[in-house]
Amino acid sequence: MSNTNSNLPNINEQAFDSPTIDKLAITPLVTEGIHKPRILLLYGSLRTRSYSRLAVEESARLLEAMGAETRIFDPTGLPQPDTEDETHPKVKELRELMIWSEGQVWCSPERHGSMTSILKSQIDWMPLSIGAVRPTQGKTLAIMQVCGGSQSFNAVNQMRILGRWMRMFTIPNQSSVAKAFLEFEEDGRMKPSSYYNRIVDVMEELMKFTLLLRDNKDYMVDRYSERVESAAQLSERVNQKTI
Repeated sequence: MSNTNSNLPNINEQAFDSPTIDKLAITPLVTEGIHKPRILLLYGSLRTRSYSRLAVEESARLLEAMGAETRIFDPTGLPQPDTEDETHPKVKELRELMIWSEGQVWCSPERHGSMTSILKSQIDWMPLSIGAVRPTQGKTLAIMQVCGGSQSFNAVNQMRILGRWMRMFTIPNQSSVAKAFLEFEEDGRMKPSSYYNRIVDVMEELMKFTLLLRDNKDYMVDRYSERVESAAQLSERVNQKTI
């Protein structure tokens, strides 16, 4: 028996929730009529032979083989944040894909010890809210980086922080491909290697988490602090002396 004092004077009892398994809408992995997981993939280089793009294309092939529907956003022509508004065609395209997606893959080269401005600009165009909708909240995220030299994790560490800031479920596994210029054939396909196997691992894990969480994301990201705020606003409106 717990000795913890259960008296919680600061708690709003109407907003307080005790999570239970019956509140989770667990969906069988193979169910007729359930749509394929929708995965958006972003990359961080505009070079003609972009290794982050090649890694994303390889990831998309894997995801589609695992049963996902994928879309890759081409950042060519996307303006820098604050130089245009949300009506710009590339910004609209990115935000529509963001809302469409249930999971995402971000892959950046490491440049000067960090993720590239190309990928960061894409993330910076994603607002925390569009009207009352948070376009990234509750979505799953896999992060990867490609390196010009030895293996590093600076870019994926930064993307993990950004994923958390965007209220996404960033999966535990990640990929960092060292000397990426040696890991792809001339036709752009990735060579067999431990790096390739890790990308397979990451995509497999992303699919598992997406299938598990997508139908439960609204409940999983529901917060006591936000319910209290909503309750207070409702109380203020309902209890007005005059209307």
